[in-house]
Amino acid sequence: MFYETLKLAIQAIRLNALRSFLTLLGIVIGVSAVIAMVTIGNGTTAKVAADMAKLGSNMLFVRPGQFGPGRSAEVKPFNTRDLSALRNQLQGARAVAPASRKSVTVVLGSESRNVTIIGTDNAYFITQNWALQVGRLFLDGELRSGRAVCIIGETVRNELFGTSSIIGRRIRVDKISCEVIGLLEIKGETGFGTDQDDTVLMPLRTFHRRVSGNTDIGRFYVSAREGIETTSLQADIERLLRNRRNIAAGKKDDFSVRDMKQIAEARTTTTTTLTILLGAVAGVSLLVGGIGIMNIMLVSVTERTHEIGIRLAIGAQEGQVLMQFLVEAVVLSLIGGVVGVLLGLGLAAASAAAMNIPFLPDPKIVLISFGFSALVGIVFGYFPARRAARMNPIEALRHD
Repeated sequence: MFYETLKLAIQAIRLNALRSFLTLLGIVIGVSAVIAMVTIGNGTTAKVAADMAKLGSNMLFVRPGQFGPGRSAEVKPFNTRDLSALRNQLQGARAVAPASRKSVTVVLGSESRNVTIIGTDNAYFITQNWALQVGRLFLDGELRSGRAVCIIGETVRNELFGTSSIIGRRIRVDKISCEVIGLLEIKGETGFGTDQDDTVLMPLRTFHRRVSGNTDIGRFYVSAREGIETTSLQADIERLLRNRRNIAAGKKDDFSVRDMKQIAEARTTTTTTLTILLGAVAGVSLLVGGIGIMNIMLVSVTERTHEIGIRLAIGAQEGQVLMQFLVEAVVLSLIGGVVGVLLGLGLAAASAAAMNIPFLPDPKIVLISFGFSALVGIVFGYFPARRAARMNPIEALRHD
C-alpha cells in the first residue's frame, strides 16, 4: 500500500516538474545554507585556534601602556634592567624574551623590501615556539658584542633571495650590513592577519646600538614553566613591575600583561557564537521553504479536487488520501534535503579552499539539517493533505 502511495507521489512530482523544482528550491537553499555556514564557521574557529597556538598557549605578553581606548600616549618604556629583573626574580618563568620592533627597509642588490625588524635574543625562540629551517641561533658572543648578524623569515627569503642559498650572505638592514645566519621555520599568518614570516631578527644589543639608538624594550614575552598556571605567573609579573615602576597602591598600572590563552579562548568563543548565529539565520530559510511547500501543496489540492472526489467516491479512505498528499510533500522535502546537503558540502569545501581554512563538516549538523527538511515536509504538508482528505466527494466531483 505504501509503495503504491509512493509511486503516485513520485508520478505527481514528475508531472509538474517545474513546479516541484521551484517548491523544493526553498528546502535546498535552507539546508545548504545551514551546512555551509556551520562548516565554514567550524573551519574558521579551528584556524583561529591553530593560529593562536602558534603564538604560544602558555605565554604572557607584556607591554608598556594599556590596551584599548583611554590609554596614555606617553608611557614609560621597558629597559634591559627590567629584563634582568624578570629573568632573575620570576621563579615560574621558563623563558623571558625581549622584543624591540621597527619597520625598516631591507636591501639585497636591486631587491628591497619593507619589513619588521625585531631586536631580541635566543629566549625569543622558546617563548614563540619557533625553530629554524637552516642555520643557527645567535652566539653568546654575538649577543654581548652586538655583532651585525640576523635571522630572516621565509617571506623575506622568497622576496630577496628566491631559491638561492642564504647562509653567510649579507643584506643591508636599514643602514647596516648584516650577515644572514639562519632561516626561520614557516609560520604563516597569525589570527590577527599578520605575516609572521615577513620579519628579520637580530641581537637586541645590535638593534639598540645601530637601529633604534636607545635601550628601550618594546615588549616582553614570558613563557611559563611546565605545571605553572599563567594566571599565577601574570600576578607575579604585575607585582614585580608595579614595584619597579613605583606605582602606588590604588593607582592604575602603566603597563599591560595579557595571557595568550585567554585571548585564544575569547577569539574562539567569538567565532563559535558567530557560527551559531549564522546557522540560525540560515535555518530561517528552511521555514520559508516549508511555507513554500504548503502553498504549492494547497494549489495542488485545489487543482486535483476532481481527482480526489473520484478516489473518495470509489471507496478511498480519508487516511489514504491524506497519506498520498503527505507522502508527496515529504518526498519533495527529502529530495530537497539530499540536494541541499550535497550543495552545502560543496560550497563549504570550495569556501574552505578559497579562505585557506580547514574543511570540517559536522555530521550532526548534516543529519539535523536533513532530518529537519523531512520534518518540514511532514508539518507543512499535513495541512494541505488534511484538507484533501476531508473533502466532500459530491462537492469534489462537481468541481471543474
